[in-house]
Amino acid sequence: MTAPRFARFAIVGHPNKGKSSIVATLAEDEAVAIAPQPGTTTRATRYPMRLDGEVLYELIDTPGFQRAREALEWLVAHDAGADARADTVRRFLEAHADDPRFSDECELLRPVMEGAGILYVVDGSRPYGRQYEAEMEILRRTGRPRMALINLIGNGDHVDEWQAALGQYFSIVRVFDALGADFAKRIELLRAFAAIEERGARQLNIAADALIREREHRRLRAARVIADLLVDALTAAVRLPLPDPDAGALVEEAARAKLRETIRRREQAARKAVQQIYRHADTRVEEKAQTPLTEDIFSRRSFRIFGLSRQQLAVTGAVSGAAAGGLIDAAVGGASMLLGAGIGAWVGAAGAVGGAGRLARVEVLGRPLGGHELVAGPITDPNLPWVLLSRALLHVKLVAERNHARRDRLVLEAGTSEGAGSELGAAGRGPIEALFRRLRKQRADDAEAREKLAAAIDGLIDTP
Repeated sequence: MTAPRFARFAIVGHPNKGKSSIVATLAEDEAVAIAPQPGTTTRATRYPMRLDGEVLYELIDTPGFQRAREALEWLVAHDAGADARADTVRRFLEAHADDPRFSDECELLRPVMEGAGILYVVDGSRPYGRQYEAEMEILRRTGRPRMALINLIGNGDHVDEWQAALGQYFSIVRVFDALGADFAKRIELLRAFAAIEERGARQLNIAADALIREREHRRLRAARVIADLLVDALTAAVRLPLPDPDAGALVEEAARAKLRETIRRREQAARKAVQQIYRHADTRVEEKAQTPLTEDIFSRRSFRIFGLSRQQLAVTGAVSGAAAGGLIDAAVGGASMLLGAGIGAWVGAAGAVGGAGRLARVEVLGRPLGGHELVAGPITDPNLPWVLLSRALLHVKLVAERNHARRDRLVLEAGTSEGAGSELGAAGRGPIEALFRRLRKQRADDAEAREKLAAAIDGLIDTP
């Protein structure tokens, strides 16, 4: 018999033990129906794990055993020896194909006898009981490669007794948290099953390698999304007509508000793009909680959490402010006794600490057809890109770590009080700050700087 094009796993077990959650996790599929009540899965449903349109492996979600003892009694009564037990299971399926009493048993055993490997799921938070032995014995009689997964649904811990019992029936026993298993755990599971599935071992190892490469590609794609966000924020500008010079203050305030809103919307769009990359497009985000990532990006609290420290920010602002003050000194031929540079440094530091948006450049320009327009932007506050970068790095970490079996809202919480700039240190910030300055000067069409920024961000993304 030739090896299949891709491996198949039948997820089997007692009802309400987390089978569907494991399918959702391994298939990266938020569409898998998951509910706390038993009986959610009534028919065997196939969920392929695809990359670039190609199936790497297939998960088959099955109903839970309902009449395992009766089914085992039939198998024992018709037993023709160990060498024929798989055929006996096939005869059971033929004999009870239209029997409603064994509809669930037939539904879950059919894909197994068609060549699927077995992932048997139990709840390790509940005590082991001998009532499970009938279904485990049925699975052993299929002769198919099989692994047992101990899923911890509740708060109890009966893993040791489950491991002792499952070891009598299964080649490999693993503790696998369906809701919390990270990427490394999934790869480990695929590699382990490859060790016992001779015919599908090559396909499983190829699948594991492909998933690792895809993980790296996702990280780079997310880095490019973040880089695009930063470039847009560094170069964004808003133009509003200025019909009356006396209305300049009002138009300026409206332009600044629109500029801030533009950057807010751009950040939200970037977050949605990142969630799409990691197959969490339908994940609902908790918007009500006052968490750092739901905090308004232009608030003092957001700058305090995600931006540079006050000392780092003051130094950065002082340098940029001193350069502007130097222009004042030059304009008056040095008559200011270099007070311009000093005042500029102080204003730059204080303004940077105060919050983004206050240092947005504002100009009044003539319009080709007459009249004037007010241009607000880009925002020159040196801390804004660091705030955006830190928020984006935290968001991508939360999204990349999130398990596809989870059905709760994604709560955008911060696990640290420092942003990316503080954690990097001066040496690490230098090349990135240089790219920020270059992009401000060269504008959004500097493709080389954009790509270098994406590469730097790729190295900062912390995902398992």
